[in-house]
This record gives sequence, C-alpha cells and structure tokens, in this order.
Amino acid sequence: MAKTNVEVQLVGLDGNAFAIMGRVSAALSREGYADLVEEYQHRGFNAESYDDFLQITMEYVEVS
Repeated sequence: MAKTNVEVQLVGLDGNAFAIMGRVSAALSREGYADLVEEYQHRGFNAESYDDFLQITMEYVEVS
C-alpha cells in the first residue's frame, strides 16, 4: 500500500526513470505531499536497479 492516495498514470507513457520521477514528484506536490518529494527523489536516485526504482515509486503513489 502506498504512503499516499495519489494516483499517477504510468502505463502507456515514457518509462524513463527521470520522466517517471518528474511525474510522481509533480503529483505529490500538487496533491499536498510536497514534504515527501525530497525523500522520494533521494530514494529513487539511489535505487539499485530500475525494478527497485519502480518498487520505491509504488511505495509513494498508486500506479495506473
């Protein structure tokens, strides 16, 4: 379960990690979770793999 109720569409969009991070960071800020953006970005940049990055992303938002 995600830390927030923010939903971000990733299916069918650019799968580049930086593009995903930008969409997720913007959504978190827009929905009132700006305090989580820096934490999410730090963890995302330090992910050991793309799969790890996606798992971290799903800890913060609901992915559709």
